[in-house]
Amino acid sequence: MAKVIISCAVTGSAHTPTMSDALPITPEEITEQSIDAAEAGAAILHLHARMPEDGRPTGDPDIYGRFLPVIRQRTDAVVNITTGGSATMTVTERLAAAKQFAPELCSLNMGSLNFAFFPAAKRIGTWKHDWEKDYVVNSDDYIFRNTFRDINTILTVMSQSGTKFEHECYDLGHLYNLAHFVDRGLVKPPFFVQMIFGILGGIGADLENLFVMKETADRLFGRGAYQWSVLAAGRHQMPFLTQAALLGGHVRVGLEDSLFIERGKLAASNAEQVAKIVRILKEMGHEPATPDEARGMLGLKGGDRVEF
Repeated sequence: MAKVIISCAVTGSAHTPTMSDALPITPEEITEQSIDAAEAGAAILHLHARMPEDGRPTGDPDIYGRFLPVIRQRTDAVVNITTGGSATMTVTERLAAAKQFAPELCSLNMGSLNFAFFPAAKRIGTWKHDWEKDYVVNSDDYIFRNTFRDINTILTVMSQSGTKFEHECYDLGHLYNLAHFVDRGLVKPPFFVQMIFGILGGIGADLENLFVMKETADRLFGRGAYQWSVLAAGRHQMPFLTQAALLGGHVRVGLEDSLFIERGKLAASNAEQVAKIVRILKEMGHEPATPDEARGMLGLKGGDRVEF
């Protein structure tokens, strides 16, 4: 059976507490949902942090320090700390937690883009917290900055601790940006490419785009040099992941990417999404990769070499 790495993006930064009661906010909620997702079959946990009192995205390492050690103690999952943070953070703020905790894996956005989710505000009448409405509405003016200098800085800093990367590619040009760093020797095989579809400001969630992204990656890198995964925003999540698995890719679920489990029904938890994709994979003759199998495929340093 083909082994498929399931990543789970537990909370993210775009969705806000008003949008779903299931979205984990506090360190305790992030811990609980991360452990449950790992038990359901996620080999990789992609983690952001939030201010416990109101759910505002934060890059504060002290907040990360309240859940990372517990997750490591209670699961064998690969911990993947964001360096994307949110579009409103500086690169220094976004890098702080990964720099301090030296995880096996961290995300690395491979280019700048308009990162917008303001249409969601039209569906909400009453907000739980004062910060939410302005944060969502003003995303029509957000530029998610990831310059070549920013990317070079994160590569250089995190490579010193043996951390590898989930290279997040929101558009075709981001694959070429990654190829630039491969050519310079700053990214070495095997590397992990996360192809992202359906974010307003990035490449659209059309299946033709999935084929183009995959064919371009094969041409730029060669099939043996990289592992690839797919995430798709909102309603596109499960159809895109199913197609990616049929093509030999890995998959990412989680409440960062979609708040729903099916059309019109909010997911009760991250673990519910993981369990659904596990069922889909098994029906196609695939098996979820274990954390150690994921470590082998991605060439990771191991959970005993992190700083938490």
